[in-house]
Amino acid sequence: MDILDCIRAFVATVETGSFTGAAERLAISNRLTSKYVAALEERLGNRLLQRTTRSVGLTAAGQEFYARAPALIEELDDLLSSATENSSQLSGHIRITAPVDFGSVYIKGMLARFLAANPGVTVDLQLDDRYVDLARRGIDLAFRIGEQDQQSLRLRRLGQIRSCAVAAPSYLAGRSMPQTPADLADHDCIIDTNRRDPLRWRFERDGSVQQVTVQGRFSVNSARVAVELAIEGLGVAFCPTFAVGDDLRSGRLLRLLPDYEPPCVTLNVVYLEGRVMPRKLRALIDFTLADLHHAGLDKA
Repeated sequence: MDILDCIRAFVATVETGSFTGAAERLAISNRLTSKYVAALEERLGNRLLQRTTRSVGLTAAGQEFYARAPALIEELDDLLSSATENSSQLSGHIRITAPVDFGSVYIKGMLARFLAANPGVTVDLQLDDRYVDLARRGIDLAFRIGEQDQQSLRLRRLGQIRSCAVAAPSYLAGRSMPQTPADLADHDCIIDTNRRDPLRWRFERDGSVQQVTVQGRFSVNSARVAVELAIEGLGVAFCPTFAVGDDLRSGRLLRLLPDYEPPCVTLNVVYLEGRVMPRKLRALIDFTLADLHHAGLDKA
């Protein structure tokens, strides 16, 4: 029985929390997954997992082994990949998570361009606005917007995300154009509940910050849907610039308060601390940086 297959089964079991989850990730049977882990334990002469009817947990020996096993797998995969005849070609599977709106508006297209340039790579893109557990879900890279405070993750800053207030010409017809952020308090605002403080919109001008408390009849947990509602003339939306670029260029939406700049938030990619960075992941991050620059989103 191949020792690498046994280690892969062990790592997948730890990260998913069960033999069933590991089997699904590795596309093998539950029984074979358990057999691989048992064979690894027999070879090491140590029990690595505490098994119960509902879950598995690490023993002390298992914790020590797991601390180094994922990096070993990734380094070996990278070595094997670079030693093939087409060593310049990238290959392998990448699991990625990203926020729903940013993922659907930008990341999916960027990944399509990356795959077109690297036919040996496959991608599993999981869109989720929550900060998912990378280890448990087997995620290689996570795109995240905003400050990152999880100590177990390494971070690479990609750029900045800005927002702007927008409205449709049909909504503004017969209404006074807001001249200052305070004027937004008298408008119907579409509330994006995914924002950290959805009812308080912040703007900057000449180094000072102005904050306005807004109200509206429509709340939604999606920036893209907020944009669509604004296009329909239902109110003022406060959205990331990546979500409204085409609509501003087409005239479907108008930017409000152009003399004011909402504070920007950082766009980062994060990955697990202590892992060797495989070549395909380094290549994807470099590709993303270049693609963001080309799209004008690295300093949006």
